[in-house]
This record gives sequence, structure tokens and C-alpha cells, in this order.
Amino acid sequence: MIRKDMRKNTDKESLAARNIRPYKIGIDARMYGAEQTGIGNYIRNLIINLAQIDKSNQYVIFLSRKEFDKFQAPGENFKKIKTISHWYSWREQAALPFNLLGERLDLAHFPHFNSPILYPGKSVVTIHDITPFFFPGNKMNSLIRRAAFRLVFAASIKKASAVIAVSASTKSDIIRHFGAKENKITVTYEGVSDDFKILPNRDKIREKITAKYAIGKPFIFYTGVWRNHKNITGLIRAFAILKKELGGAYQLVLGGKEDPFYPEVKKTIRDLRLEEDIICPGFIPAGELCQFYNICSLFVIPSFYEGFGLVGLEAFACGAPVISSRITSLPEVLGESALYFDPKNHQEMAGVMKKVLTDDNLREKMIKSGQARAEKFSWRRMAEETYKIYSQILEKNYCNKKAKK
Repeated sequence: MIRKDMRKNTDKESLAARNIRPYKIGIDARMYGAEQTGIGNYIRNLIINLAQIDKSNQYVIFLSRKEFDKFQAPGENFKKIKTISHWYSWREQAALPFNLLGERLDLAHFPHFNSPILYPGKSVVTIHDITPFFFPGNKMNSLIRRAAFRLVFAASIKKASAVIAVSASTKSDIIRHFGAKENKITVTYEGVSDDFKILPNRDKIREKITAKYAIGKPFIFYTGVWRNHKNITGLIRAFAILKKELGGAYQLVLGGKEDPFYPEVKKTIRDLRLEEDIICPGFIPAGELCQFYNICSLFVIPSFYEGFGLVGLEAFACGAPVISSRITSLPEVLGESALYFDPKNHQEMAGVMKKVLTDDNLREKMIKSGQARAEKFSWRRMAEETYKIYSQILEKNYCNKKAKK
């Protein structure tokens, strides 16, 4: 358990017998679910694994209306609360604090930087990246909106009792751009779900997926949000070069929901006359995503900036060779199991793709190395390290209160 005098007795009966109230920990899960990609999966896996680790403390899960009915509490010590405060909205700052205060939490965990400034309670915040400040994107074209983002970001870091960074690269960015104290930030890596693995009957899977999405050739795969920092247009331009060199032997599959704020992707496809060569299946659900990883010839991460790069590890776990930008966190996470390129150099990106696609021995070596690399990253370990951070904050707070009595 968390307090020193409770560590030997973690079950509810022993707590009741000692007349000690379990701590109440809130988790802001408004971005819960696969549709929110990295952050949504982080929240889901955190909750699943905390339920296995901690049977004593009480957890309050704050969910959006869309996810509330679908969410099933993973344990008796978990309850869910519906909130109408959408992320990045005025309600997030004005109404969400009252939802949190109403539950009398001992600690709140905000798994994204957007914690309410006016919430006065103890908190932990997870920072996945600081992308909006390097690549504000088409949605943040207002100076007022950008200033508000920076204000909320800085306030969340400052008032949090602890900050979790998902990579050493992200930790460095937080310190450099927000002046945070190094000892306040803990690097806690994300993990790979057991759902991502090498599947049997790949030929049948390939037949099903290629028929459903009209994929007519071996394919290179990308999946993720369609934003400018993801450099999807750069990947398309590199693919156009590869097509000329390999005679159109491959197609490119761009997974992820099309974003109307980023029309450049479809425009680049049209301008380069690649409509027949590039497949856009839209958002790919988790079950099918594993299948895409399993049957692709190559997985590419062309990003200009990444806080972690989880998709690379998922591809590793499914037996796909991975090539990546040599920027920010990606070499830290993918290690020597991937090959790298300059994301601004389309010719180099095409060259690395060609190198992997035309060298079977290299591909096999990368696949084996990637599987071993993926095994080093565990959601269970992430949850254990997060729980340890909760413990340290709550124990310190408990001791401070006891000393004042």
C-alpha cells in the first residue's frame, strides 16, 4: 500500500480493521479510447493495469459522454463519472474543477497537459510531447488560442506535484522550454499491448484485408493522425521517388482518419497522380491494425517530431521492419532495430525504403531485432512506475498532515 504503516496490509479488510481510509485517486479519462490514438491508448492501458496492481485505493474515472456507457469498471475499487467538459474547451477550465472537487480526491492524474488551471488539489500530469509549440498546425492559427495553450501547459507543469514524461527527449523539451525542475520529472516509457503480436494464417489475413481495402500489391504502411508534424506529404513524395525506381511494385497505405484541417495530404496525392498507388482506409480499429502490421512489407514513421513513437514498437511486435526519422524520441525508443533517415530529405527516405525492400537478409535481421526491442516496453511496468509516483506524493502529503497535528 502507499503509507509506510499500511504496506504489509493491502486488502480492504485490513484497512477497515485499522480504521484507515483508502486514498481516492481520480484519472481524467475524457480522451479514453482508441480513436484518440496515443493518449487514448495510454489512458486505457493505465487503468487496466492499475486495476491489477492496486485493489485497495479507490479510483474515480472521469469520462466523456461518448465513452461513459461503453466503459466497464475493471475492479470494485473503480467507479466512473460522466463529464460534459470536452478537452480544450472553456468547460474544461470552468466546469471540470467542480467535477473533481465534488469527489474529494486525494490526487488527480491528468494524462495530458490540459489540466484545469483553477483546480487546487494535488495532481500528476503526463506530458507526451510539446508538439503544439513546434508545429501549431492549421487548427491553432489564432494567436489567442496559441497563448491559451501555452498558459495551460505551463500552469499544468508548475502546479503538478510530479510530471511524467514518456521519453527522455520529452523530458528535455519540458525543461528547456518551460523551465521545469529536472527532479520533478520522471521518465516512464509507454508499453506494447499483448494484442500486438505475430499472427498465424498471415496468407488468409492478407487475402481478407487486401480484398476489403482494394489493395492490389505488397504495401508500405503508415498509421497515425493526419497532422503537419507527421510529415505525411514528405512520405508521399518519397514514395513517388521509390515508385520510379522500383517500377510501381508497391502501394502505400496511409492509415488514420482524414482531417479536413489538413487537406495537403490528398492534394499531394492528386498533384503527383498517385491515386491508384496510395490507399487511404481511414481510422483502423485495433484488431485490424495488428493485421495491417502483420502483412505490410515495411512500416514507416516519417515524422518531424514525436514524443514517443508507439506505433513503431507495435509494428516491431507484429513482425514488421521499421524505418524512421532520426529525430527527437524515435532513436531513443526504437534503438538499433530501425533504420533512420532525415525526414526533410525525400531522396534519402526513398533510399532507405528501397534498401529494406530489396534486401531480404536485412529485412529478416530487422524483424528479429524489432521483436526483441518491443519486448522491453511494458504497459504493466508503466502502470507500476506511475503507481509508485502516486505513492510518493500521497505518502509525503500524509506525513506532512500528520506532522501538523
